Amino acid sequence: MSAGSRLALLLPAFWLLLFVGAPLLIVLEISFSEVISAIPPYAPVLRWGEEGLRIALNPENYALLIGDDLYIHSLLSSIRIAATSTFLALLVGLPIAHGIARAAPRHRPWLLLLVILPFWTSFLIRVYAWIGILKTEGILNTVLLTAGLIREPFVILTTEWAVHLGIVYAYLPFMVLPLAVALERIDPAFREAAADLGARGWSIFFRVTLPLARTGIAAGCLLVFIPAVGEFVIPDLLGGPGTPMIGKAMWTEFFGNRDWPVASALAIVMLVLAAGGILALDRVQRRSGEGLS
Repeated sequence: MSAGSRLALLLPAFWLLLFVGAPLLIVLEISFSEVISAIPPYAPVLRWGEEGLRIALNPENYALLIGDDLYIHSLLSSIRIAATSTFLALLVGLPIAHGIARAAPRHRPWLLLLVILPFWTSFLIRVYAWIGILKTEGILNTVLLTAGLIREPFVILTTEWAVHLGIVYAYLPFMVLPLAVALERIDPAFREAAADLGARGWSIFFRVTLPLARTGIAAGCLLVFIPAVGEFVIPDLLGGPGTPMIGKAMWTEFFGNRDWPVASALAIVMLVLAAGGILALDRVQRRSGEGLS
């Protein structure tokens, strides 16, 4: 390997180590520290004293997460809401991606542009727009009442349904884009062969198209599920007290209680769960790939 090739590999590794690895190590250190009334509000783990260097680990932060029902309930609620929203995003994004993949090549760039067009607007503004749509006197209830479809306004805002809707809307492009790429790469000869063997319509889609697009499905689900688990803005603005999520709990610990160690422990637990899910999904994909080969 030439010196230029080694440098090309070392630069990204150094970048990841500096801007990903180092912050994670700092958060990990804070998660094992003790909270104090100071700035910053935690005691360092590595301390210099008369006896020299001393390591003061405080695992009680993690014990608190296990022993307090609030954090367990928030974590389970976050996983449930994120999983449900990911499934809904898959149901909505799959036909959109399929339409983009089957469109004429000259139309695909414009269709993809429409998918990513919401990113040109601030995320916070888009979430605030949903408040105007979903509130009791908002656009949705006004249209339904005017059309005579309902007699009383729906209460959607500050409910879990609003959180699901906000997450699906906000992260739908992350589902559509990898799905569209995976579906576009499928050789039409596979569908033609299935049709020649007697398969029709939905049978071709479920037995040929979906298995061949499993990598795009997995990538889209991960891109939606992982940020949705730690989402804070959407449940805070669209949800109510009945929709606790781990992102809101972390915000409360960081800025409300100023308990950085517990908040950092929450962040580490979320990171481990996300990494475990990615590794488990990768293993399942490898096994399914070996089974099909």
